[in-house]
Amino acid sequence: MAFVEPVTLRDRGIRLEPLALSHEEGLAAAAADGELWKLRITSVPEPQDTRAYIEAALKMREEGNRFAFAVVDDATGKVLGTTSYHDILPAVRRVEIGYTWYCQSVQRTHVNTTAKLLMMGHAFDTLACHVVGWRTDNFNFASQKAIERLGAKKDGVIRGHALRRDGTIRDTVMYSMRSGEWPEAKAQLLYLLERRTLT
Repeated sequence: MAFVEPVTLRDRGIRLEPLALSHEEGLAAAAADGELWKLRITSVPEPQDTRAYIEAALKMREEGNRFAFAVVDDATGKVLGTTSYHDILPAVRRVEIGYTWYCQSVQRTHVNTTAKLLMMGHAFDTLACHVVGWRTDNFNFASQKAIERLGAKKDGVIRGHALRRDGTIRDTVMYSMRSGEWPEAKAQLLYLLERRTLT
C-alpha cells in the first residue's frame, strides 16, 4: 500500500486529480499559455515533451517517490497546471510539495493558494505527516515569496545542488512546515482566500 493513495481534492472551484496521460493535451495548452518552458528557472515541458513529462511522473508514482496531480478548473474541466507530492518519506512521515506550475492566465489568483491548502490539508490531516517541505531555485523569487506566504519556514540553501534546463547549476532554497505549525498557517490561508473572495 502506497503512502500517498490516489485521491481527488476539491475546493473553491479547483480540482486536483491524479495526473494521467489523458491530461496531455490540456497540460500542453496550459504550458503554452505564457510559453512557460522558456523560463530558465522552471521545469515546464515544451509542447512536444508533455507526454514524456507525464510518463516520467507516472513512473515516479510507481516507485513511490512522487505523486503528481493535474490542477483543473472544476466547472469547465480546463487543465490549469500541475503540482506534486515528491521526495515522499513514509518512515519519517514527510512529503515535499513541488513540480508546481500554472498557465500564465491563472498565476497570482486564488488557484495556487487553494491547491496548496488542499495538499497541505491532505498531508497533515489525512496522511498525518510530521513535516511538509518545499524547494525552489535561488533565483525564483516569486516562488520563494509564494512559499513564505503559505507560512513555511526557510531551512537554508543547498549550494550547487541541481542543473537548470540551460545547463547552469542552481542553488536550491529549502523550506518546511511542521505539523504543529499547520493550524495557524491554515487559518491564515483561509483568511487570505476569504479576503480575495470578498474583494
